[in-house]
Amino acid sequence: MAMDAVRVLVTGAAGQIGYALVPMIARGMMLGPDQPVMLHMLDIPAAAEALNGVKMELIDAAFPLLKGVVATTDVVEACTGVNIAVMVGGFPRKEGMERKDVMSKNVSIYKAQASALELHAAPGCKVLVVANPANTNALILKEFAPSIPEKNITCLTRLDHNRALGQISEKLNAHVSSVKNVIIWGNHSSTQYPDVNHATVTTRNGEKPVRELVANDEWLNKQFITTVQQRGAAIIKARKLSSALSAASSGCDHIRDWVLGTPKGAWVSMGVYSDGSYGIPAGIVYSFPVTCKNGEWSIVQGLKIDEFSRVKMDATANELVEEKSLAYSCLN
Repeated sequence: MAMDAVRVLVTGAAGQIGYALVPMIARGMMLGPDQPVMLHMLDIPAAAEALNGVKMELIDAAFPLLKGVVATTDVVEACTGVNIAVMVGGFPRKEGMERKDVMSKNVSIYKAQASALELHAAPGCKVLVVANPANTNALILKEFAPSIPEKNITCLTRLDHNRALGQISEKLNAHVSSVKNVIIWGNHSSTQYPDVNHATVTTRNGEKPVRELVANDEWLNKQFITTVQQRGAAIIKARKLSSALSAASSGCDHIRDWVLGTPKGAWVSMGVYSDGSYGIPAGIVYSFPVTCKNGEWSIVQGLKIDEFSRVKMDATANELVEEKSLAYSCLN
């Protein structure tokens, strides 16, 4: 039986991440190799010509799963009927800008896009916020799209999760697919806490804890954490541009696991609306370990938290509480 096409919105689609992301979606990396898609691409009027160029390339690539492309600078047209929204567009921090300036620009962008999604998206639309500050942009979106369930609004920390997997796999010279259950706690910022206390590696002798195999707590508690926290900056330094390919790929991973489910026995990191689990304040968007089934995510419960982790988890929560009050001050 022919499957109906899923409508996927990508905002900021003419930018670096958008350009890397749309072919991945069209190729089935986000929703699976049999799922047809309709791509909705939104960007600002100044990028209209570039956006049209991206549409031309999508047509030229002749993707079998791609059933149509909407390329527009009109937010209502972009949001109409979408089932999944990947919010990549945002206002980047420029030299000399204060955090409040960036926050106030993004608050107004996310307020407008939230209102359009609220009125025009398909029922049950799932939203992934990628643009920074991702956690707080997701929170603003939730405020102004009250009919979208809070469980349907998430932000991207899968990139950090994948970076943590990559660092462990490099350190142990193990294939990345054998490493699982790292956790990113908190904010998609340099205060995030990459935690390996529950992570394992599948070896010839079965699953072994990462801490036992690395056997170097000094490295795991210091260098590993700062490498993952600062990886985005390191890529900008090397590439003279921000990480677009890995961000696009992890965006596909995030939606794929959310929609199609996480592998048995494994969890992933997602920025979700806190319900107070692990003593994290409710009412902020915070990255937790989650499992997904039937299109729903659930926070993994009952993990033992040591004192070192507690301090790190609380520090990143405090930053998010501050960001929230800064964002709300921009609304008034």
